[in-house]
Amino acid sequence: MDLRQLRTFREIAEAGSLSRAADRLRIAQPALSRQIRLLEAEAGLALFTRHGRGMDLTEAGRELLARVAGPMRQLERAVVEVRALAGTVAGQVALGMMPTVAAVLAGPLARRVAARHPEVSLRVVEGYTGHLVEWLQRGATDATLLYGPATDFHLPVEPLFAEPLVLVGPPGSGLRAEVPVTLADAARHPLVLPSRPHGLRAIVEAAAGRARLALSLRHEADSFLVLKDLVECGLGFAILPRSAIRREEAEGRLLVAPIHRPVVRRQVVLARPPDRSPGRATRAVLDLLLEEVRARAHDGAWQVSTEGR
Repeated sequence: MDLRQLRTFREIAEAGSLSRAADRLRIAQPALSRQIRLLEAEAGLALFTRHGRGMDLTEAGRELLARVAGPMRQLERAVVEVRALAGTVAGQVALGMMPTVAAVLAGPLARRVAARHPEVSLRVVEGYTGHLVEWLQRGATDATLLYGPATDFHLPVEPLFAEPLVLVGPPGSGLRAEVPVTLADAARHPLVLPSRPHGLRAIVEAAAGRARLALSLRHEADSFLVLKDLVECGLGFAILPRSAIRREEAEGRLLVAPIHRPVVRRQVVLARPPDRSPGRATRAVLDLLLEEVRARAHDGAWQVSTEGR
């Protein structure tokens, strides 16, 4: 088994067909077929099922891809980092984010990276906390944002910021940004929340549990866009970070009210892999991330953590 076979395997898995992978790699299809046959012979199992529309991974193929994708990416990145030692910062950096954070940070961070380090390619990977931790440990991402507190993880973790959550309702709901509601009042509204693997759901349920409140759950939506649409259509209320819905609030499509007694906050932390140091490109992106977080704190919505800095 060699790196060329694994690279071919990964490309075919991502492309879904031998012909598309051949076009991407600019290698003749027979040569790719031979590499896959050799890899399957060494594995002792079929890695793909072939059909008229292309090729799909078998269970063994999916397991192999999950195990080799991260290490392969780290090897490829290492070569890029070594080549760049004498020149500009270059390479691909994969950064994990929760959807409500990505909605605020992804675009501005990508613009900062493009302006300061044009040879760096930023890939933002959205997911739940459990997925984000797994991808970081496997090497699929170089760093990730997670919901804190930092003590919840056995990873190198740095606190970033905290932000209060607000009750979000449709136009005509009567919510006002200058009139707080209690958590008990918020819990009585028909709520639209993410499902339980989502970090925001855990934060809201933990706050309600401490206050001995039952939530009136109406709908669940794991997609942040769908969740906002359900609220805007009048199908329920949400509990969200205000920074993630600034545009909809400004346009009058969503109304907000602060939550107090008690205030419900989310903490966001930055986690790094436990077994490898960040390369130059990753360090450069994380420096720009901290700049963007500080810039976003100027409006008073975020409380930037200085712990560990």
